[in-house]
Amino acid sequence: MAKSDYLKVNILNAVLRGTSYASPGAVYLAAFTVAPTDAGGGTEVAGGAYTRQTLGFSAPSANQVTNSADVLFPIATASWGTVVHFGIFDAPSGGNMLYHTPLTAPRAIGSGDQLRVPTAQLLVGES
Repeated sequence: MAKSDYLKVNILNAVLRGTSYASPGAVYLAAFTVAPTDAGGGTEVAGGAYTRQTLGFSAPSANQVTNSADVLFPIATASWGTVVHFGIFDAPSGGNMLYHTPLTAPRAIGSGDQLRVPTAQLLVGES
């Protein structure tokens, strides 16, 4: 996953300049129909019962973590379009994007569908 500009600046300030950065108490997975960039943007799914989902992670191993449980979005009550990208945010709505990544295969979500991310399929690493 790529880091957002917001997270890059906060890590640099915290590690190299002694500026405190408060880690979020929870992080949330967002789905996008138009990909964001490190600077943000993109088009997050809206409507049709969509909400960001709380996300937990495994302990780091080999400089990476993965989602520690399945992530289940609500059952869509209307078309969400084709989901092409995920973002990790520090708030259930609004907030700051921390990381983002494209889906391996875009997925069309229609009414009655449920977007699911299986355990250990989201990988966040440091190289």
